[in-house]
Amino acid sequence: MAGTKQIVMPMFLLVLLFLFTSSRAEQPPFSIKQHLSTVTRYSAANDGRNSNIAPAPDGCVPIHLNLVARHGTRDPTKKRIRELNNLESQLDMLIRGAVGNDSSLRKAPSWFKGWKSPWRGKVKGGELIPEGEEELYYLGIRTRKLFFDLFSDDYSSEVYTIKATQVPRASASAVAFGMGLFSGRGSLGSDRRRAFSVISESRASDTMLRFFDCCQKYEDYRKNQEPAVDKLKEPVLDDITKSLTERYGLNFTRLHISSLWFLCKQEASLLNITNQACGLFSPSEVVLLEWTDDVELFILKGYGNSLNYKMGIPLLEDVIQSMKQAIKAKEEKLVLGSYEKARLRFAHAETVVPFTCLLGLFLEGPDVGQTLREQPLQLPPQPPATRIWKGSTVAPFAGNNMLVLYSCPANLSDKYFVRVLHNEEPITMPGCDNSDFCSFKVFMENIVAPHLEHDFDTLCTVDGEEPVLEPESNARLRSEL
Repeated sequence: MAGTKQIVMPMFLLVLLFLFTSSRAEQPPFSIKQHLSTVTRYSAANDGRNSNIAPAPDGCVPIHLNLVARHGTRDPTKKRIRELNNLESQLDMLIRGAVGNDSSLRKAPSWFKGWKSPWRGKVKGGELIPEGEEELYYLGIRTRKLFFDLFSDDYSSEVYTIKATQVPRASASAVAFGMGLFSGRGSLGSDRRRAFSVISESRASDTMLRFFDCCQKYEDYRKNQEPAVDKLKEPVLDDITKSLTERYGLNFTRLHISSLWFLCKQEASLLNITNQACGLFSPSEVVLLEWTDDVELFILKGYGNSLNYKMGIPLLEDVIQSMKQAIKAKEEKLVLGSYEKARLRFAHAETVVPFTCLLGLFLEGPDVGQTLREQPLQLPPQPPATRIWKGSTVAPFAGNNMLVLYSCPANLSDKYFVRVLHNEEPITMPGCDNSDFCSFKVFMENIVAPHLEHDFDTLCTVDGEEPVLEPESNARLRSEL
């Protein structure tokens, strides 16, 4: 009997070990490149996935595509380059402060000594880097492959409208996308490139793609909220500051941790370096720092305030106008080449995030009703709690929303349907019974119409200011809707 116990016990331990090993094997290794909030590269956000769209119902064919995309991966902005330049002297001071303390010097990261910012000496900031060009170029190629019939016509600026903000990284992204979309379709050079036009509005009046710059009430809101957002981050930064001070024996401050986290994101995303600034933080600290970025995104650009997304109404109206024109062209049986088949826009996270919120994406349960009542939502829960709102998913570099309009057989509930793809993947719309394939009529009634109770000028004019007259075309569209 004793011998039996001796045999059973090791077998029991082996079974436990097998189960533990199997559960560990199912979980992918932690990749910091997927936890950089809106500094996340598109490939990391998609985790290498390719578009995998279930076929539309029998007989449904795409007749129009709307794209709202963020620019590709870019260099830090001028302001952030200055912050990184200042970090050089701050790290030097930390090392100098540890001189005479052999224990601290031994624990201090070796790369601190003599570190120089990779962006030192750059005159301009925020420019698209080669990897960012590739993100949009290959997105263009995949888009044509995915919707080949939509992009089978010869290029015409009236058939394929391409718009971008005047900011160079956005217009360069539009060009990179167009080069991929129309590759092999022209006569220029051995690669048969073709020329195409990109339209931009003045920054001062671009209420469609830079509405955040044209809305004074939002500018005031953001300026007032930024200190509160910083205050919200403080407990996390303070805890991590304490941990790193103990870990490395250096007198870190909250500002040091903030700058080092920013450096980590830039190194990992732009330079593929994860063993320097990123190596300072444990995985649990990384997800907490990511959460602070995501909360800031939520409050200042997302569901934290209805003004954040309702000021994007001109963009939503433009999308609906293009769909209505496509439906009219279909109904009137216009000849190919005489009507628009795609409207392609390239802008910023400040554009993509509000537009995503206007569509009601990344909402759960009662959140949908709250947004329609213009009520702010609860903040995304702090780790280790799971959350649906993540900057790395909502708006990574090159992040995008595609709205595809389908013409369907008469035996369905509606002749026209809308499918939304987020970062090339179908995404459910809570306003459409959590389906990614929605009747155009339901889409208009449940998602679009509630937002059109306001207009841009009413939303954005500060009390006492004279409102800017709404363009006649926008006013007419609203009356039609």
